[in-house]
Amino acid sequence: MGETAVNTAQTTEKAAKADHTDKAKKAKKEKKPSFFKGLKKEYKKIVFPDRHTVTKQTIAVVLASVFLGALIAVLDLVLKFGLGFIL
Repeated sequence: MGETAVNTAQTTEKAAKADHTDKAKKAKKEKKPSFFKGLKKEYKKIVFPDRHTVTKQTIAVVLASVFLGALIAVLDLVLKFGLGFIL
């Protein structure tokens, strides 16, 4: 009689878990938002930088580009000059 009570309790627990899982799946399917609502929600999370930050980063990019361009130009001239002696 003791084993039957334990088996019944285990079966009841399994049924309760399965029922809870089914309800969770149904609730999840019903609450699925539309694409545009999700897009709007994600768009609200975006934090845009202020004008000062954008200015600083733009200046840094322009200076780095000019520096790299000058470095490549100098290396090109050195290689041309060096190859002029060899050939």
